Amino acid sequence: MHQIKLAENIYFLGFNDRRTALFENIWPIPDGISYNSYLIVDEKIALIDTMERQYIEDFLARIEEIIGLRPIDYLIINHMEPDHSGSMKAIVNRYPNVTLVGNKKTFGIAENLGYNPDKVVEVHDNSRLDLGVVKLQFQTIPMVHWPETMVTYDETNRIIFSGDAFGSYGTLDGGVFDDEINLDFYEVDVMRYFTNIVGKYCAHTQRAIKKLVPLDIKMIAATHGPIWRTNLEWVLSRYNRWSSYEKEQGCIIVYGSMYGNTQKMAEVIARQLSERGIRNIRVYDSSKTHPSYIINDIFRYKGLIIGSCAYNNALFPNVETLLSTIEHMAIKNNYFAIFGNFLWNGGGVSNLKKFAEQMNWETVYEPVEEKGSLKPEKFRMCVDLANAMADKLLSMDDAKTSSAPV
Repeated sequence: MHQIKLAENIYFLGFNDRRTALFENIWPIPDGISYNSYLIVDEKIALIDTMERQYIEDFLARIEEIIGLRPIDYLIINHMEPDHSGSMKAIVNRYPNVTLVGNKKTFGIAENLGYNPDKVVEVHDNSRLDLGVVKLQFQTIPMVHWPETMVTYDETNRIIFSGDAFGSYGTLDGGVFDDEINLDFYEVDVMRYFTNIVGKYCAHTQRAIKKLVPLDIKMIAATHGPIWRTNLEWVLSRYNRWSSYEKEQGCIIVYGSMYGNTQKMAEVIARQLSERGIRNIRVYDSSKTHPSYIINDIFRYKGLIIGSCAYNNALFPNVETLLSTIEHMAIKNNYFAIFGNFLWNGGGVSNLKKFAEQMNWETVYEPVEEKGSLKPEKFRMCVDLANAMADKLLSMDDAKTSSAPV
């Protein structure tokens, strides 16, 4: 098999998953996903993370193809999530003298998952491991996105093995390094991976980025997605922007509608936003679009307008699911507005109000609620709601202009 190297003695061990429909059994991955592991062959041999268990046999065969009968001396565990630790038992069985390297929280999680390794080395910030030519350093980055998460830094080749940080959905279709692929293809997958997997922990991501600044990093090798060796700023700047809740001018409109009345309100609002000059408008039917895509755009754009019909005196179920996901992600810094519809009893708008109070976003206009078909008074209020949102979004340009250097 063709061997892919990051450096003279560092090998990429990766597999593409084009079969799994839901990552973590939650998030749709229509473009698949890659699982990446890395092997350092030096005076001592170190394996960095393992592999999702469905690839165990091929994983072991690929390792043996590289090192022959030599043993693996160290298994470095940056992250214990099963898509990366799924082959750990197989590695220990094949190489019984291997020493597992992780931090205190690593081995606690390992024990809870049924792993009880005999030979371990516990590391902490700035711990080092000498493999011969390659010198490794470790830094913990807890909650990006599990408590035991850490990164391994190769001081010799200036490569950081970053675990799930700086990863991406999407398989590696021939190209493995960033300069071998069209990054435009990965724009949505990189962001959706961040917002779905890491997005809840933006404050921790900011701390991790600041912690890694002193390292002289020339390559980022994550456990999913491409290896960044040419345009590191592409992914670093995006992670920094997203985790800072820095948003673009634009508006997301999400609605739940059974018979079309709530949808009609959404269409009025969208059209007025467009007439006011807002170009980035996304309208989503909550029954059709998975929350992972909507969450992605809520992270990206400043404006968010949600509408729901009443359903059994409550929210439309798909809107309720979306709101639960937004609350779980604890997204910040959006402008917000509410609309909805009912016929014989309410429940949609009243529950959207409760959601607004919990999120503590800036609400730009009073809730608009119609009974039955859209009538002239509520039509005008939908227009006014859109105008209020447009005023806020257009003021973003004014703020940028006023803050620009003279």
